[in-house]
Amino acid sequence: MSDDPTRVEGRDPAPDETVAFGASSADGNDAGSAPSPSPDAAPGPPSGPAPPPGFTGATSPPGHNAPADVGPWTGYAPAPGYAPFSGPYPPAYAPVAYPPGAYDPRKSKMAAGLFGILLGAFGVHNFYLGYNGKAVAQLLITLLSCFMLSFVSSIWGIIEGVQILTGSINTDAAGVPLKE
Repeated sequence: MSDDPTRVEGRDPAPDETVAFGASSADGNDAGSAPSPSPDAAPGPPSGPAPPPGFTGATSPPGHNAPADVGPWTGYAPAPGYAPFSGPYPPAYAPVAYPPGAYDPRKSKMAAGLFGILLGAFGVHNFYLGYNGKAVAQLLITLLSCFMLSFVSSIWGIIEGVQILTGSINTDAAGVPLKE
């Protein structure tokens, strides 16, 4: 039996009850540790920290499949001196039309062809056109073989350089046509 008149044998203290430090509860837990939940306790809403000031009870952002019994997204209240947002979002940025000659995303056919013929062993023409996988393969063949197999990459580069100059290869990796 316990000497404490406020304790009832066989149950854990309620959250608002206090137990002297060092005393044990009915299940043998120390009073300083968290009491174990009783098996017949009904599950309830989780108790957590209070929401921050100004929070108006948001449930989930729009488009995140909130449960049917949850209200609309309300979010935080506007800052003092600002009106709440009530209109549609501004339109997305339109693509910029560059003036003629200011910016041309196309790559030069002549530059790519010459890169292939002169620097094909290092894959420079493929890097220039955006074919990074082929370029790395050519570079690794040349470098990892200590230039002993560079003739393989050189022949490969010369063939691709001629194909670029003759028009057999006429786009870069993004599908943009090469300019003359």
